[in-house]
Amino acid sequence: MLLSTTDVLQGVEIESYLGIVTAEVVYGSNALRDFFAGIRDIIGGRTGAYERVFEQGQKEAVAELERRAKRLGADGVIGINLNTSTINVDQTGVLLLITATGTAVQIR
Repeated sequence: MLLSTTDVLQGVEIESYLGIVTAEVVYGSNALRDFFAGIRDIIGGRTGAYERVFEQGQKEAVAELERRAKRLGADGVIGINLNTSTINVDQTGVLLLITATGTAVQIR
């Protein structure tokens, strides 16, 4: 399957647009990871644990986007956009939300 962040593909003709596809990945917070991230906030530096979570989440979101596009009969997804955000859950912490959207297409 062809996956692209662009809306136009050089040398490829789009036969039909099948619609918007979306995928969501949600991770719960982790007390140990949050503790070490808090230390990084105090002393400075990057938080590798959360970087890995977001990297893995983006991969999973794109894989799910591809699965959903295939169910529509697509052989490509164009205009892919990845977003990350958090959802506050009472006093217990946050959930990490990663979404992927794109347009499912059939190409010639």
